[in-house]
Amino acid sequence: MSIQKTTFSPKKVDRRSFLKAAAATSSAAALAACGDKAAIEEFLQRDFRSLSKEKIAKIIERLEAEYAQKYGKAFTVSTKEPIPETFFGYALDLSRCIGCRKCVYACVDENNQSRDPQLHWIQVLEMEKEKGVDFIDANLYYDHEEVPHEGHFYVPIACQHCKNPPCVKSCPVGATWTDSDGIVVIDYNWCIGCRCCMAACPYGARHFNWGRPTLPAEDANPNTHYLGNRPRMKGVVEKCTWCIQRVREGRYPACVEACPVGARKFGNLLDKDSEIRYILENKRVLILREVLNTQPKFYYFYST
Repeated sequence: MSIQKTTFSPKKVDRRSFLKAAAATSSAAALAACGDKAAIEEFLQRDFRSLSKEKIAKIIERLEAEYAQKYGKAFTVSTKEPIPETFFGYALDLSRCIGCRKCVYACVDENNQSRDPQLHWIQVLEMEKEKGVDFIDANLYYDHEEVPHEGHFYVPIACQHCKNPPCVKSCPVGATWTDSDGIVVIDYNWCIGCRCCMAACPYGARHFNWGRPTLPAEDANPNTHYLGNRPRMKGVVEKCTWCIQRVREGRYPACVEACPVGARKFGNLLDKDSEIRYILENKRVLILREVLNTQPKFYYFYST
C-alpha cells in the first residue's frame, strides 16, 4: 500500500499585505461607509517605488490640497529624484562644535517636526573631555547659561545614512531604503509602525510618532518632499533625510547653514575636489561604532 505525499504551495503574503487584509473588513468598510474616497485610496496606497508616474501625480495633488487646507498656505510636495553622479556625505568638526543646538532647531523648523509631542531628529550629547567619546555618561539634557561648558565637548548625532544600514535590512515591508545618492529614506504611507528599524539602528536616530503630531500653521514649512519633510502622521517612524527637499535642489541641509561656527560640512563624495573629500583625506576622522560595519556616511573629524 502506497501513501501519496501531498505538497502544499501556499501563496506568499508579505507582512503589510497581511495587515491590510486583516484590517480591510473593519477599516476599509468604515471608510467606505463614510464615503471618504481619498481616505480609502490612501489606506490602500501601494509602495511608492511601485507607483506609476500618473498615480504619483494624483497622490501629490491630493497631499498638496490636504496640507493647504490644514495649514492655510500653498504647499509643494516634490518627488525630485537623486542628482546623477552624486553620492552625499556629511562631516562634523568636533573641535569646533560648541553645543549651542542651533542645528537642532533649524532642523525642527525646516522639516516640519512635531512641536507637541516634541520631536528632534538631531540630538546633541555633552561629554567630558577627560573621558573622551563616552556614550554611557553622555548628557543629552545639559542646560548651561553658556556653552561650551568648561571641560566638555559636544557630539551631535542624527541618522548616519549608512552604506550598510541595519534599519533597512530589518524593515519587514520595505518601507525604508537607500536611494542612489546615498540618502536613506522612508515611505511614511508604507510604514506600518512596527519599530523594527528603531531597534536595529545602533545610533538611536529613528523616532516614532507616539502621539498625533502637532504642527502650528504658522510654523509649517510648505516646501516639502514626499520622502522627506512633508507633515507626518501618528504611528510612523521618521528621521533625518539630510534635508532631501533642499540637497536635491543643490542647497545645503538646514543644519549646515545654521551652524554659527562652521562645524558642519556636506558634499558629494564622488567629487574629488569637494571639501568633504579633502576632509576625509587630510583630517583625523572618527566613525561612530565602526566595529559594527554599518559604514556610515556621517564622519566626525578634528580640524585642530
